[in-house]
Amino acid sequence: MNSNNVTVVGLQWGDEGKGKIVDALAANSDMVSRYCGGANAGHTVKVGDEKYAVHLVPCGILHEGVMNCVGNGMAFDPVTALGEVEHLQGRGVHVGPDNFSISEAAQVVMPWHKLQDTLNEESLGKAKIGTTARGIGPCYCDKANRSTAIRVADLLDADGLTEKIARVAGIKQVTFEALYNYKGEIDVEGITAEFIEIGKKLAPHIRNTGALLRRATAEGKRVLFEGGQGTMLDIDHGTYPFVTSSSVSACGVPAGAGVAPKSIGTVVGIMKAYTTRVGAGPFPTELDNEIGDAIRKAGNEFGTTTGRPRRCGWFDAMVVKYTADLSGVDELAVMLLDVLSGLDELKICVGYKVDGVLQEDFDPANLADVECVYETLPGWSEDITGVTSYDDLPANAKAYVTRVSEVVGRKVGIVSIGPDRKQTLVYNTGIEGIFG
Repeated sequence: MNSNNVTVVGLQWGDEGKGKIVDALAANSDMVSRYCGGANAGHTVKVGDEKYAVHLVPCGILHEGVMNCVGNGMAFDPVTALGEVEHLQGRGVHVGPDNFSISEAAQVVMPWHKLQDTLNEESLGKAKIGTTARGIGPCYCDKANRSTAIRVADLLDADGLTEKIARVAGIKQVTFEALYNYKGEIDVEGITAEFIEIGKKLAPHIRNTGALLRRATAEGKRVLFEGGQGTMLDIDHGTYPFVTSSSVSACGVPAGAGVAPKSIGTVVGIMKAYTTRVGAGPFPTELDNEIGDAIRKAGNEFGTTTGRPRRCGWFDAMVVKYTADLSGVDELAVMLLDVLSGLDELKICVGYKVDGVLQEDFDPANLADVECVYETLPGWSEDITGVTSYDDLPANAKAYVTRVSEVVGRKVGIVSIGPDRKQTLVYNTGIEGIFG
């Protein structure tokens, strides 16, 4: 295993605070690579009074001398990406070929993918999955279909791209009319002109990122793999069908970035001190009451990408132990601990029962019928956002973190007590130079 590399994964249903930890780790990394998902994942980094929300550009872009890669496993939306690059540049962040690379093998999210996402959700009615309507699922469908896929490399060939867009758009037009009774018309000429121009603008950034990452690892450089969303949304291992369309755990890194499995390195699992999820699907510890509302308000639990309010609940150790085991997590980063300040008591789900029988194995497909087994811990009233050392946390806050570590079976390396970079307590991490 390459001990220099680090992989960051979310251990719940996304929105765990991965962006902040990636930002901290990127300060001492040579490369940062995304490997899954697309613009459906939003990472937020707060630096002083400045807040940056990125969806496709890796969080390492805020550090000088770091190469940021969009991996081949991503569903890449070039329209969103170009807007994001221009926005960052407008705020004084350098984004150029020397620090931002896009895999030529990544799939391109086309306008018809977003249209299909919306049409399909509307057709499902109450059975809808709750997608972000960013076209991610339809894009990955075309990846598997192959004949209707467009890859980033195609953006560099204007003639070939023109032919592909015309052919695929024709197929989509007929399909949408038949499946959804769609009466609109796909603007082939407009899409072609737009994507040819985008291809020219992004051309300096398009390259073989897999080769760059493999070479960096071979040379002993530190590569940071930035996961998107959370493992409970993984296409294979999450709460199917209420999941995303890619492999978001550490299992997805080799295929999604183009590196050997041993290149994953140290795996840091990011988890909230409580639990949230967006959209439909089972949520055993959900608090549809005043406590859940209080957590949502205190944690500003609204989606970075969609703005949708998140469902909130107690910390579910069954979920996090399962996802930590799946990705081989070496240490945990406990995020948003400060949000729990002011609650008289806190609960941790430490087991599931079905028909009164304690369950031995975790099954993500059968969470709708489980009954949570809770432990109750005392809360704390102190404001912890200004604490600068883990030892200075209230005794009950430390006891909560300790119990989380015990029930999950992983050490806690980092504790976050606020959105700012400085509001991060390095506790028991095995990663050197986490803040550069």
